[in-house]
This record gives sequence, C-alpha cells and structure tokens, in this order.
Amino acid sequence: MARQASVHSIPGFRSCAVLLLLLGAGRAWGGEPATSEDTGFRWGHALLESLEFTALAHGVRVAAEADTREALKGPFVRDYVGSVEGLHGWGDGDAFHVNYVQHPVEGAIFGFTQVQNDPRYKTLEFSNSRAYWRSRLKATGWSALMSAQFEVGPFSEASIGNVGLRRGTAGWVDLVVTPAGGLGVMLLEDVLDKYVIRPFETNRGPAARVLVRGFLNPDRSMANMLRGRVPWHRDSRAGVTVP
Repeated sequence: MARQASVHSIPGFRSCAVLLLLLGAGRAWGGEPATSEDTGFRWGHALLESLEFTALAHGVRVAAEADTREALKGPFVRDYVGSVEGLHGWGDGDAFHVNYVQHPVEGAIFGFTQVQNDPRYKTLEFSNSRAYWRSRLKATGWSALMSAQFEVGPFSEASIGNVGLRRGTAGWVDLVVTPAGGLGVMLLEDVLDKYVIRPFETNRGPAARVLVRGFLNPDRSMANMLRGRVPWHRDSRAGVTVP
C-alpha cells in the first residue's frame, strides 16, 4: 500500500470519524428492529458497512495525497490493470507502523463488521469454545476478502490512485497482515472486553462505561458506528445506562 498516508494519523481521518460518529449516533437511539428469528449471515449489511469504511479510507487518501489525485487523470482501465499486475514480492514501501499496526487495525474493523452481522455468533464473548473460534475464523475470512478488495478490487488502491503501477509500491504484505493481524487485534479486544471492561463497569456510571468501552475497544467501536450504533454498544450485554 505504498504512497498512502497513515489513515489514522492525519486530521482528515479524525474529522471523518467524528462525522461518522455523529451520523451513527443519530440513527442509533432508535435501535434495530428485533430479528431474533434471523440466523443467517446478513451479507448485504456486512458488505455495505465494509464498503462504508473502505470509502472513508479512500476519501482520506484522495483528500490528503496529491499523487493519488494526480493518478486519477490517467486512462482508468489500462492503469488499473497495470496496477494489479504490479503486485510483486512481500513489501510495498510503506513504513513499519502502516503495514504492521494500521493494517491489523483495519483488519479488525472488517472482522467485527462480519461478527456483528452474524446473528448466530454476534453475542459471543471470548472463550475457548468451538463456537467462538469458528466465529473469529469466519471473521478473518471476511477480513481477507475485504482486504483483497481494498488492495486490488474494483474499489481499491489499484483503481483509485494506481498503487502498484510503479514497481515496489504493491506487495503481498497487506493482503496477509491485514486479516492475520486483524484476528490478533480482535482477540485482544475480546479479552479486554471480558476481563477488563466488564469488571470495571461494576458500580460505575454511564460516563465511565462509555469511556472505557471506547478506549479499550476502538475497532469494535468503529464497526458499531458503521452500522449506525453508538460506539459503546455491545451485542452481548445491556447499554451503559443499565445498572
């Protein structure tokens, strides 16, 4: 993912995230309709929410990177095909924190998007159970799919900005690290939610609960906003105002 500014490190991302929070919070208080009878994966919702995050990231790239905007002027099909064909080797020229910190974060957001749209598993908390690991492996598969789309798909860095057209700017690192690292981040947030956040919430007020849920589970919070929920929502338990 060469030439990309760190999405989480620039002011434009923070502004977009705040806007997403406000829009999501505005829709969230009404809640979602009861769907207790639904057990199938909600493909449409998961895809829409994942593409919302993808659009946010690409919007920041276009706004922040002059070379990305310049690349939009070339012949689309030829440059897109050339960019996809330019995928070569492991590295892509990005900084360590972009490949090995930012991309796992993005993978976790995609993963939590899958989890929250899978009625059979979305209420599960961390445990050494077959159901839990099945859920998180399915989420990793979804993350891998959306990561591939983000890198080389029709709505990708290859099609928007032609990352890969110049040799050495596209490699396998993001396609592997995003879902694999994303699984690790998801497991970490699940552990923190069960063993740190839950105990902390005992005898704490709503404000403290909101802060700790958001601070210790930022990627789950982003996934919540993508579906129009408040960041501190939990499928596994009641809201922050319930004792």
